[in-house]
Amino acid sequence: MNLEMEHVLPQDIERRSMEIIAQELGDRRLDDANADVIKRVIHTTADFDYADTLCFSPSAVEKARAALQRGADIVTDTQMAKAGINKQRLGNLGGQVHCFMSDEDVANAAKEQGTTRAVASMDKALSLQKPLIFAIGNAPTALIRLYEHIQEGRIRPELVIGVPVGFVNVVYAKELIMQADVPFIVARGRKGGSNVAAAIVNALLYGMGKR
Repeated sequence: MNLEMEHVLPQDIERRSMEIIAQELGDRRLDDANADVIKRVIHTTADFDYADTLCFSPSAVEKARAALQRGADIVTDTQMAKAGINKQRLGNLGGQVHCFMSDEDVANAAKEQGTTRAVASMDKALSLQKPLIFAIGNAPTALIRLYEHIQEGRIRPELVIGVPVGFVNVVYAKELIMQADVPFIVARGRKGGSNVAAAIVNALLYGMGKR
């Protein structure tokens, strides 16, 4: 394999990365409405499988951006996802990011109820009185609990980003949230992660100026 270093200015690295992604996608045609999200996830992971596994409900991206424009907040299931989201852009729209996983009351509720902190954090999110987008990149139990709240009429998310990574109940939880009758972006299968959840939120934010 013949390797040769590319000399790219720091400010041009992302642009060059996107050019490489476009080249490697070749003749593959992405849905225009979803292309920003798919390319951003590939850029974050260097994994082209996401061109096939990312699933979008009808007009999910458009609906999510409309909610962000109205000042929607983001609820994540990890501090890593929270750290990766561009909070300045979100704040300029009137939104903020919440992650309740480290909260003492969430830890106490999880212990008392014999469940996970992810479940307890979804329960706590019910108290937020704003339009909400959920970005779940780690805990399938968070998706399952969110599905239960949706089915019981306790909450109606503007979008659910369902991209937890792993093996136990991950595929089940993703398929379940796709049946919840709310807008979704889901990475089918076992792949995902907090970085993917943050990348999807950022793609939604970065693409808003194009519309």
